[in-house]
This record gives sequence, C-alpha cells and structure tokens, in this order.
Amino acid sequence: MTAEQTTSPAPAPQNPAGTALPDDGAPHDPYLWLESVDGDEALAWVRARNAEVADTLEVAEEFATTERAIREVLDSDAKIPEVSKIGDRYYNFWRDAQHERGLWRRTTLESYRTDDPEWETVLDLDALAASEGESWVWHGASVLRPTPEQLAAGEPWRHALVELSPGGSDADVTREFDLVEKRFVAPEDGGFFRAEAKGSLGWIDPDTVYVFTDFGEGTLTPSGYPRVVKRWTRGTPLDDAVTVYEGTDEDMYISAWRSHTPGFERDFVHRSKAFYSDELYLAEHPGTPEQRLTKIDVPDSAEVGVRREWMLVELRDDWTVGGATYRAGSLLVARFDDFLAGDRGFTVLFEPTATTSLAGATWTRHHLVVNVLEDVKNRLHVLTPPDASGGAGDTAGTEPADAPWVRSEIPGLPELGTVAVGAVDPVDSDDLWLVTTDYLTPTTLSLLSLGERPDEARAPEVVKSNPAFFDADGMTVAQHFATSDDGTRVPYFVVGRADLVSGEGDGAAPTLLYGYGGFEISLTPAYSGALGRAWLSRGGVYVVANIRGGGEYGPAWHQAALKANRHRAYEDFAAVARDLVARGITTHEHLGMEGRSNGGLLAGNMLTQYPELFGAVIVGVPLLDMRRYTKLLAGASWAAEYGDPDDPEQWEFIRTFSPYHLFDAEREYPPVLFTTSTKDDRVHPGHARKLAAKMLGEGKDVTYYENIEGGHGGAANNAQAAYMAAVHYRFLAERLG
Repeated sequence: MTAEQTTSPAPAPQNPAGTALPDDGAPHDPYLWLESVDGDEALAWVRARNAEVADTLEVAEEFATTERAIREVLDSDAKIPEVSKIGDRYYNFWRDAQHERGLWRRTTLESYRTDDPEWETVLDLDALAASEGESWVWHGASVLRPTPEQLAAGEPWRHALVELSPGGSDADVTREFDLVEKRFVAPEDGGFFRAEAKGSLGWIDPDTVYVFTDFGEGTLTPSGYPRVVKRWTRGTPLDDAVTVYEGTDEDMYISAWRSHTPGFERDFVHRSKAFYSDELYLAEHPGTPEQRLTKIDVPDSAEVGVRREWMLVELRDDWTVGGATYRAGSLLVARFDDFLAGDRGFTVLFEPTATTSLAGATWTRHHLVVNVLEDVKNRLHVLTPPDASGGAGDTAGTEPADAPWVRSEIPGLPELGTVAVGAVDPVDSDDLWLVTTDYLTPTTLSLLSLGERPDEARAPEVVKSNPAFFDADGMTVAQHFATSDDGTRVPYFVVGRADLVSGEGDGAAPTLLYGYGGFEISLTPAYSGALGRAWLSRGGVYVVANIRGGGEYGPAWHQAALKANRHRAYEDFAAVARDLVARGITTHEHLGMEGRSNGGLLAGNMLTQYPELFGAVIVGVPLLDMRRYTKLLAGASWAAEYGDPDDPEQWEFIRTFSPYHLFDAEREYPPVLFTTSTKDDRVHPGHARKLAAKMLGEGKDVTYYENIEGGHGGAANNAQAAYMAAVHYRFLAERLG
C-alpha cells in the first residue's frame, strides 16, 4: 500500500453480531462496539489500522532515521538523572537502551556532583518484569521518614511503598519494599500489598498505613477512584482495616495521609468532590473510637496546604472573610493553630495582576519560594516568615497574623524560559533544586543554598546539564500575541530558524501548532531533543499557544473557557493559527496542529470546526464523544470542566464541542492522525476508535495507531515512545511537505 492509498475509503465497521450495546437514550451509534477495550472484533479493527501505519509511514526511509534519532535522545546516558533525597542518599529512576523498564538506583551527593556518578541499583524493573512475566511500568515510590529518636539511634530509612502498573494503566499495585535489604517484603512475611486498582497506600508508621482502593462493590466513585479510606495494621487482613472516611456516591476521590515533619505530625483526610471542589479535614485519632475530623473552613474551590505552623490558601474564587475580601488567584497564609481556634486574619503573599499568575509555592526549612508567571515567563521570589526577633529564623508564634514576610530575589536566573524549583529536603534544609530550560537551551539543574539569609545567597551552582541534542545555531524563540474573537489577547511562542520565525522566509514553513487549554494547566517553554532533531532541524517551525482554559493567567484564564464557554479556547487557538499566516510564517496548507488528552478534544474541534485552517491534525489520547464521556472510565470526574451531558440543558452547549457529533460527511477535512493506547484507563480508547472509524467509513484521509501498552502517556518504554513520535513526525512531514 502506498502513502497515497490512505485516502481510499475503508469499509464502515458494523456492529458484530451478539455485541450488547448500551442504551443511554442517545440516538443509535453504530460504532459503540469499538468501546469494548479488549473485544476481539475491536482489537481486530485496531490491528488492521496499525498494519496500515506499518505499510505506509513506517516503510519510508526517513521513518527509521527519525525513530533512531529520537531513541538516541531518550536513551542517552548524558541526560540529567533527576534525584530525590531520601536520608543521606539521592535516588533516581532511570531508563535507557539496556534498561527499557528502568532502574531504581541511588548515590551520594558527592558522587552525584561528578560527571560519572557511582550508582547502586535498588530495584531492576526489567529483571522483575522478566521473572514475574509482567510488563511492569514504574509509578513511583514513597518512603517512611524515621522519627528523630530512630535517626538518633542510627536506624536507616528502610520502609518504602513501590507502585507498579501492568502495561502503564492508571490502575496499579502497591508493594512494600525494604531499602536496606533491597527486596520486596512478601505479604506472607507481613508486607503490605495492594491489589491492582486505582488508589494507593500511605505510611502512618512502620506498622500502619492508610489504604484507599477498590474494597469491593460500592467502594469506588463513578469515576473509578477510591470512595473509602481505611487504616490498615500490619499482619491483619485487609478486610479488617478500619474505615476512617467514606465519601458519597457522587464524589470523585477520597484519600488520606500523615505529615511526618518532626514536631508537627498531623493526619489529614482529603475529599475531592469534583475538579475544583475539595474538602480537607484534620483527622485526630483516625481509625479509633476517639476519631474526630475537623473540616478546614475555607472555600471548597480553594487549595489548602499545611506545613509546620503555617497554612497556605490558594484561591480560585474571591473570598470574603474576617472583614476582608481576597481576590481569586491570591496566595494567603495564616498560622494553622490560630485558624483552627477561629482567627481569620491572613497575610497576602501573592495577588495576581492582568499579566501575572501564581505558578507554585515551595517550602524549604525556613522559607517559602513563590513561583510567578508573568506573561508565561517564570519569576521566583523568596518569602521568609517573621519571628520574634524580626530575623529569618524559626517562627516563635507571638507575632500578629499580618506581620510582614521578608521578600528576597534569587540571582542569576534567565529572563526568558521556564524555571522550576524543588526543595532538596524541606524538613532539614534550605537548599533548592532549580531546573531551567527553554525551547533552544538544554535543561540545566542547579543547586542553590538559601541559608537563613536568602538575601545573601550566592548564584545557583550548576550541577548537571543536558547535552545539546540538536544544532540550534541560527534558531530563535519569539513570543507573540494573537487577538481572539472577543478581543482577548492570547500569547504564543514560536520556535525555529530565525528567518522563518520572523516571516522573512517563503511564508510557507511547515509549522506544528500545539495546545492544551484545560484544567488550569500552563504550557511553558521546555527543551525537547526529539522535537529539535525530528522537526526543527529539518526546517520545521514549532508553536505553543497559551489559550484560555489553561492556567497561564490564573484561575480567571481557566474559568473563562469552562462548560458553556468552552468555545473560547477553540476561538483562541484558531486566532493563533490565523495570526501565524498573517505574519507570513506559514500557510494554512502547511500548518499542522497537535493536542493530547484534553488537548485531543481541542484537536478534534479544530478538525471538525476549523478544518480550513490546517493542512494536518494530530489527535492524541483524546476525548471526542462528549455525549458518552461521563460513562467511559474516569470521564465522570471531568463534569466540572465540560458539563453533564445527561442534563438536557447542558447537553445543548456540550454538543457544540463534541467532535464525534460535529463530523459532517459532506465537509472537506485535512488529513488526520489519531493515536491512543489500549491500556489507557483514563481516557477511553473508544473515543479515538469511533471517530476514526466514522471518518474512514466516509472516505476521509485518516491514519490511526493504537499502542497496546502505555496507558494515558501512550508509551510504556523508550522504544514505544520513539516509535510513536516517529509516526507523528513522519505523518506531518508527508502531509505538510
């Protein structure tokens, strides 16, 4: 089969005999059978589509070259190994060509500073997968902090809970792991084990954990997440675990944890009712007859964090309390014990402006580092709490709630690009990891020691830097602003060869426009060796649109595109597409776009509502059938973002951005690539399958690839990731020229 033959009509799939179709009151859907994730007929259809990819895109000589170039980036030993401090060791999870599943390993800080650290393997996931016959994918680990008394006695950091997913799905297992003996603690030896489900375990003490998981019928929310959290004691059956909290059948997720900061040990229960609606409870004597839960009395839309004596409140909506009104997007602080006692005085640590928003806040031992986005560029500020002497030491608790915090700036940071910050050890240290990156500058990891006087801190010390995976000489990054239909100013970044970015080329540069626009997630500049090698180095231009629905300008930017206002995100993206053409960077025929997950819904709407703006569209792990999305896997949890399609009034606006229903066989559409994963248990693969089948049945130019593993991320290892990326870039190269 040749590449040109992909436009030939494919037979419209029919409902296989005997396949039960759900009755949701909607008009009959002939493609519902493709929602059977592992159904024989559905998987046969998937294999046929994957074979078409192998027969067309994969056979091109450039495909293998691209795949190899991307794999070299992913497997490179020169990449920065990101570490987490556990005790006196620094742990890293690492994948390369020899370790496709990965190694959990550790080293010392002294060794980590060198060009060739000495790593000690803690867990070899490839060996584990081979021995157990399971395609394990790493989901992370949590380690119990020993008490001060245990540390003083020389006891090691021993107790870990490791989470592993079969094939990369969100559902995973939790297994206890001994960091000293470097082995799993078997259940028959008293080790904690949680069977495959969505949920987790969390340490209370060496012999007790919180467990929130699938306990059987009625213990999961409509989204498939835990509805019940229990306290579980070592050596007892899970059935004997004591219920600490049970949510309602309308909640989204219930969990609990213990803060192990010495002197400030506290237990919390978290009730997520929906996205942007949460309750936090202080749990005293959890799981005992004396249990008492105290709700933290802040708006449900606010995010709350408690650390040592302080409580942070990040607002999504305006809040009037204690005789004052605080603006949405602000960061407030109060003493936690005073707040519990009824005091409602707050200090405002950050208040948004028209061009700034809060990107995050990170505690060290004595300071709070506030990360601010200003027109999608990071700025860091160090805030130090007051104490009795007015210095920057430990807080004494005698100052008024509105006492000033001392503000300092961090020297030596880039003006353009992304700066991420993380505490090395928030309990005992004022050291910070700083990660700086932009589209053309390889990522750098630096170490900054604030000390108790951050105004006297030296410039960050560079510890590691990624190599340059492509030649960026002659390339540049520009930020522009497009004007949306309602006059809103929408920022976007353009990356590529300087003459192309400036519009001084031939005005027809192959251009890839990427967007997301949902769940208050911001898209900030980041270096990608794969993108550089496969696209920028070959004369392509890359564009990132910071459309509404995201978090680039705080909660208001997100809320402007919720539910009935969803169209604003799509209008913003279309405005950027038009602006690129108006600036002479590209033409609509040479402009492609890509979106994944919620961005896949964006891509589906660009495809069906704005087909004339694009020469190719990539729709990744998408939501597309918005009539049924709440009935598929975790879909019910997103009703706060999109609305409830079972409510007739809400369906009237939801249907206006449901690509599966907006498809019109009579319209012309650009070539489209759908990608998803059979193991995606977050966004159902049926979304991509059904619209692809519908379009193929009408003779549209559709390419479809479904990875069997990978979960919502799409790939379970570097080999799969490189292959899927090569599919993307080869599709764009053939369609955009």
